[in-house]
Amino acid sequence: MMPSTATDRREREKLAIRTKILDAARELFAEHGYEAVTMRTIAEKIEYTPTAIYYHFKDKDALIRELCDQDYGALAEEFQKIATVADPIERLNAMGLAYARFAFEHPNHYRLMFMTPQCDGENAPLERKGKPDQDGYAFLVWTVSQAVAAGRLRPEYHDVELTSQIVWAATHGLVALHITKGNDTWVEWRPIEQRVEAMLGLITRGLTCNG
Repeated sequence: MMPSTATDRREREKLAIRTKILDAARELFAEHGYEAVTMRTIAEKIEYTPTAIYYHFKDKDALIRELCDQDYGALAEEFQKIATVADPIERLNAMGLAYARFAFEHPNHYRLMFMTPQCDGENAPLERKGKPDQDGYAFLVWTVSQAVAAGRLRPEYHDVELTSQIVWAATHGLVALHITKGNDTWVEWRPIEQRVEAMLGLITRGLTCNG
């Protein structure tokens, strides 16, 4: 039992260090951009040596791939909580709310995933692609395709990929604007919850046959 306990403790410590490195890297990438951040910069932030960072990640590319994998996976898990919503239009609305909530609760995650070029298809986990239970975009396409199949969308929105991309772009625009300009006093911002709900209502009314 004692060797096993010691091994478990070492594994927990290793995982804690990896998490600390990833959290620091995510924050730095979001704040300064991927190109401006070095492995030494990350090491300095958490008061480790660069050698310690390289023990866990062979280079910065490996680190960004791990971050993309974790963060896209976390968003996919949020979508799975609403996968049982039977009505595709209701699910589409719930998905928009979940997407916005994830972004506002984890702004550094969101900046890295959707506002940093390096967290793209090249670094995203390819094994997730096209699987609605693991890929947020696939979940969106699945939901829109069900809405089309059920005759809920107007004929001009029967291109599932196009409609999915329009919905994503609209939601991302609102979220990104809030993250980057939400504290700007130049604009008399309405409460963010009100903006999100109004935007989603506008989208679903515009897409649906009875809108």
